This record gives sequence, C-alpha cells and structure tokens, in this order.
Amino acid sequence: MRSDLFPIRSRARKLTDYAVTSLAVLATLLVVAPLVGIFGYLVYKGASSLSLDFFLKGPKPVGESGGGMANAIAGSALVLGVASLIGIPLGIGGGIFLAEFGRGTKLATAVRFTADVLNGVPSIVMGLSIYALIVLPQKHFSAFAGGVALGIMMIPTVCRTSEEMLLMVPNAIREAALGIGVPNWRSVLSITLKTASPGIITGCMLAFARVAGETAPLLFTALGNSFWSTNLNEPIAALPLQIYVYALSPYDDWHRLAWAGALVLIILIVLAVSLVRFVTSRGVLKGAS
Repeated sequence: MRSDLFPIRSRARKLTDYAVTSLAVLATLLVVAPLVGIFGYLVYKGASSLSLDFFLKGPKPVGESGGGMANAIAGSALVLGVASLIGIPLGIGGGIFLAEFGRGTKLATAVRFTADVLNGVPSIVMGLSIYALIVLPQKHFSAFAGGVALGIMMIPTVCRTSEEMLLMVPNAIREAALGIGVPNWRSVLSITLKTASPGIITGCMLAFARVAGETAPLLFTALGNSFWSTNLNEPIAALPLQIYVYALSPYDDWHRLAWAGALVLIILIVLAVSLVRFVTSRGVLKGAS
C-alpha cells in the first residue's frame, strides 16, 4: 500500500468525524431549542403575575384584583395522587408479567397489544369513557373520576417501559438467584425489579409528566371548582382546568393568571421529576455500595 495515501485517509477520517459531530450537536440544539423557547416565553409572560397570593389564595371574582390558584394547585396534587396510585402499580405489575411470567403466551400478546392501543387513544376519548362509566352512574362529577381517567392513561406507558427495562436485565442475574435457591417470585421482586428500578422510575415519571397537563379528560370528570375542595366525591379544581378557563376569558387579569399558572405547572412537573430521580439515584448508589 502506498504510504502517501495515509495522510489523505487521515484527513478524510477527521473531516468525517467533524461532520458527524457537528450534525449531532445541531440535532441536540434543535431538540432543546423548542423547550428553552417555550420555557423562556412562559417566564416572560407569567413571572410578573407570580406572588405569594398566587400560591396561598383562591380565585377572586371578576373585577377584584389579586387572587391566585391555590385551590387548583391542591386539586391537581390530589387528582395526580389518585392517578399515580392507580396507574403506577398496575403498570409495573403488567410490565413484570410481560417480561418475567408471560413470555411467549397469548395472554401476554393480548396485554401488550392492548397497552399499545391504549397508549394511542386520544385523551378526550378517555375522558368521555370515564364520564360514561363513572360520572353518569354517580350522577355527579368528582375528583375520583378525574384520577381514574388520568391513572388509566398512565398504565400503558408505565407497563411498556417496565417491560423493556426488565428485559434489559441480564439473564445471568436471574440464573444466579435461582441457583442459590431463591424462589422465582422473590428473585423478580428483590433482584430483577431492583436492578431495573432506575429505568422503571423514569417511565413512571414520563407517564406522570404526560398526564399532569391534561385538560380534556378533566373537563368530563373533575369538571373544576372555584372554591376549595379536598373531597374525592366532589368536583375539584385543577391547574390545567383553571388555565383553560382563564385563557378563554376576555379579561386581561385572568389571562395573566393563566400564563402564571402554566409557568407554575411546568415548574412543578420539573421539580417533581427531578426530586424523585435524585432520591432514587441516591438509593440505587447506596444499594450498590
């Protein structure tokens, strides 16, 4: 081979590496830029309306200055808590079944197909379904119905993410546990599930973030409430609902509160996800050490 070709090939490799690296950086910027732009615009429009009253007081009547969305923040926390209690255990349980106990069975295929279809169902259809199944028989809207709607929407994301994370755990870990006489169910719960926990928690947080801003299902279930309420059997306020109502109103004060509510909703989601990831990562690191 001619030695004069080596400098040419070396330059070609460097140019290729530079071009691919530049494309990767450009792709990253294109992904991050919309998020930064949206968050920056929310800060620009909503930060000026944030105050202590926003977090401590409820809505004021039209024409009165001040007021806040404290009832909506508390209502969102309650509804999302109900949704998490429904969606996370069922989703993780479904993922465990698909990855550990139902491989190759017709039931597993049916569950996987159902989860994929459910993941693509529009949120408004989910709201209408829960309206027909819960609201109409009870003859009133309720926070519980809203939590059920959001919880069912969380299940497919948590289920499929849990399955994929459990499948990534090496079979050698399962075989080692079985080899020392650990029962299969105990091996799954104490070893396999713990090994895959960071990825499963990420899936749970993705599902949580997805439903936290949903408005359509709550319109047909929780309805909204201008007053304080923590009763699961009554209509309840929620940040997405309050933002929706204020954004459609013709009042400038309500428009400003809607922007502030949108900013707070984004910040609360980011803080919740970051806090859970921080706590669980510390637990995983301590367990590994």
